[in-house]
Amino acid sequence: MTATLIAPSTASDRPAHRDPNVLRWLGAYTASMVGDSVYYIALSWAAVQAGSPTQAGVVMAVSAVPRALLMLGGGVVADRFGPRRAVIGSDAVRCAAVLAVAALLFLTSPGLWPLALLAVVFGTVDAVFMPAVGALPARVTSRDQLARVQGMRGLGIRFASIVGAPLGGLGVAVGGAAAAFAFAGLLIAVSVPLLISVRMRELPPDGTTDARGATAWHDLRAGLRYIRGHRVLAPLMLAIALGDLGFVGPLNVGLTLLADERGWGASGMGWVLSGFGTGAGAAALLLTVRGRLPHAGRIAGWSIIAGSVAIGALAYVPGVLAAVGVALLIGLLAGLSGAMCGALLQTQADPAYLGRVTAVSGLVSLGFAPLSMPLSAAAIGAWGTGPVFVVSAVVCGLGGVIALCVRDLRRAELPD
Repeated sequence: MTATLIAPSTASDRPAHRDPNVLRWLGAYTASMVGDSVYYIALSWAAVQAGSPTQAGVVMAVSAVPRALLMLGGGVVADRFGPRRAVIGSDAVRCAAVLAVAALLFLTSPGLWPLALLAVVFGTVDAVFMPAVGALPARVTSRDQLARVQGMRGLGIRFASIVGAPLGGLGVAVGGAAAAFAFAGLLIAVSVPLLISVRMRELPPDGTTDARGATAWHDLRAGLRYIRGHRVLAPLMLAIALGDLGFVGPLNVGLTLLADERGWGASGMGWVLSGFGTGAGAAALLLTVRGRLPHAGRIAGWSIIAGSVAIGALAYVPGVLAAVGVALLIGLLAGLSGAMCGALLQTQADPAYLGRVTAVSGLVSLGFAPLSMPLSAAAIGAWGTGPVFVVSAVVCGLGGVIALCVRDLRRAELPD
């Protein structure tokens, strides 16, 4: 598949949020993300109906294993063969797999095995899809618009999280899991022609002679060596890792246990989560509208630290209303720090390495950080929510301290 190329000198001078080429990319990405949300609702419902709660939990978790194990290899694939091909191929495979399971459920009741197989396929394909998605914006827009694109991507994620769950529930209510799977497959299918219509920019010279070698193993080692030796990316990866480790546990399993302990109920927890989502969406909108914020490294560091203080405070608020306000602040700060870190990854990394850089970042966030969830649950059972939230806040805050103490990261700026 040959991509239509745009030379940098002839690229559109429009801001990214007014560029039809970028908007086609955003439409494709958002459709795919909404399809993902519907898919997870359909998978969880079908698994619960076909087996025990324990078996359903295993089916839901099984995709994480190939995704974590293969993520670095997926980054190599994205850089060697191009992120556009990787994303289109990934979406095509995911669409075909989901529609095949939908057809199987329409025709028969096969049990858990096709659901588990689908989860494995999804996790395997995600290992290629996610690094390729991270590497694609540099081929779609100019370097000075990458921060704005990061904000637009954040808005797409928030839209998918808000719309996907109700659509999945509606699909299940109307036609069961089979209808929900079919709907998810169609949503993912929408992204394919949109991606095919997206024009790619010519990349500038790599700036290195080691970006691509004769073998995939060479490329993987070169990518890790590139990150390790980079004066901004190396400390940024550590800051992201610490921030996610301190954030994921309290804002997932920890919040559920906190709501149960305080008697807020499911509705109260839902309001708290809505506050967080609103704050994160506001941060993404800010970056989309502004396009660039000065002192990106400092903003990332201070917002991580301030967000960590808010995480620790969440365990001590007196009621649901106060918790919603604190969650709104956490979402705003986490969204701001996440957008800044993502934009710095996009703009600091050489485009030839972006797939591998995104893969390492994704492995940290999706492979290591979720390990804090069972640890947080066990620690809360032993010591209560307050101490665990405070310790998590300290871990998260260390990421901000690193961002502010490492000179090159602290002084990092987004391009004009």
